Amino acid sequence: MNHPLIPKITEIATPIAEKLKLEIVNLVFQTNKNPSRLRIDVRNQEGETSLDDCEKMSRQLEEVLETEDIIPEAYSLEISSPGIADILTTDKEFISFQGFPVMLETHTPHKKKTQWEGSLKGRDESFVYLNCKGRIVKIPRELVQEVTLQSATE
Repeated sequence: MNHPLIPKITEIATPIAEKLKLEIVNLVFQTNKNPSRLRIDVRNQEGETSLDDCEKMSRQLEEVLETEDIIPEAYSLEISSPGIADILTTDKEFISFQGFPVMLETHTPHKKKTQWEGSLKGRDESFVYLNCKGRIVKIPRELVQEVTLQSATE
């Protein structure tokens, strides 16, 4: 379930990221932490994402969030770049990582399961397709919570 502040935070963070030539890959607000944690993964659109990119994004976003007092409680802001073991979210990632091993989690059971392991075959508007031990499985996109890239040794 997404936190109700996510759309507003996304609306504020996106133009800052674009100005810095960054793309927001994932945005999560974890209120079950103490303090709450706002984690944003960014990717440099022109090359490798550097620590400097993350630092600039953090400083500029933090200034706006504090000025506009968007988040009423104490929180920590974490800006990072997605790694090889992170969550796939964009169409580009689903194309780039076809054939790679993934773990797909659903928020409600599909065929009595909430976790699926297999190689990514792709996705369209309706389904995510996995090759699970030689059998193609179609999982409805509306059930998908996340798709995480796995290392080949897992």
